[in-house]
Amino acid sequence: MTRPEQPTLRARTASRLRLGVLGIGPDEAGFDRRGFAGAPGPRRRLELVGRTFVSGYRAALRDDDPGALAAALAPVDRELSGFAWEGAAMGVALRDALAPWRPARLPALLAGPGRAHRYMVHVGAGWALARLRRAPAAIRSLDPVLRWLALDGYGFHQGYFQPARHLHAGDRPRGFAGYAARAFDQGLGRSLWFAQAAQPEAVRRAVGAFEETRRPDLWSGVALAAAYAGGASTQALEQLVAAAGPHAPHVGQGAAFAAAARAHAGNPALHTELACWTLTGVSARTAATLCDAAARSLPADGHEPAYETWRRRVRAALRAVEPAPADGPRA
Repeated sequence: MTRPEQPTLRARTASRLRLGVLGIGPDEAGFDRRGFAGAPGPRRRLELVGRTFVSGYRAALRDDDPGALAAALAPVDRELSGFAWEGAAMGVALRDALAPWRPARLPALLAGPGRAHRYMVHVGAGWALARLRRAPAAIRSLDPVLRWLALDGYGFHQGYFQPARHLHAGDRPRGFAGYAARAFDQGLGRSLWFAQAAQPEAVRRAVGAFEETRRPDLWSGVALAAAYAGGASTQALEQLVAAAGPHAPHVGQGAAFAAAARAHAGNPALHTELACWTLTGVSARTAATLCDAAARSLPADGHEPAYETWRRRVRAALRAVEPAPADGPRA
């Protein structure tokens, strides 16, 4: 009578072990734990984002089967769902790496229920690479264009968990050179949005402490986080784009990527709409459409990766659009 229950018991035991060894607790997303400070409103929002990520990650440690994982994440609020899928992707990628004898689940996730969140799934896979301290070459098995988002995720992870080394001292991990360093910096910029609690002046000072050559990618990441994660009023967003100065085109590109990620996932957010009007001069829908158009017929990687060609095309497309009407959304 007990034999049919044994697989379930083993699965539960294995799940508890994984959570005990690999788990990240919800408290890890707290600003006090991270050493971040900021106004209550942005802080609550960004902590919620972090907790949602952790919930997705823990769900994947319990069961990384794509179908079961999709069912586990289904109750998550649609607007926050991308963060849960990002966390889940980290868990799936980590389990794939630690059990290479098993069929990999990340490709199945990307081909199945995670496809709509493919931007965030690639970012989440980068968290796993950071945890395992893998070299940038580990992204070769991922999508030829979106794989650079994994190194963005790597950069975010390092800035979020090791701010003294990566945000304050400006270090990059060993092995990050060439375009890998630029993709890392985009993720580092995203982590700055959290570390500085969505405060434009604090973000400006933080980015300004880096070498000039790193600032365009940092600003791109800052804007991607501002538009996707939220936490800022329209006034704060206006201050943000003003603070970026000559790097405003990179701000626009980052916001457009956030709009495209939400458009593909079908999880629109008012703060993304507001960010796009303020940072790009167009609606989130238009920004996402421009992003998709810029991704068509990308050349193979050459003197620059196809991913960078895509980013450059988005910047050019945004420069070519008419200015936003005076009655665009505000908050």
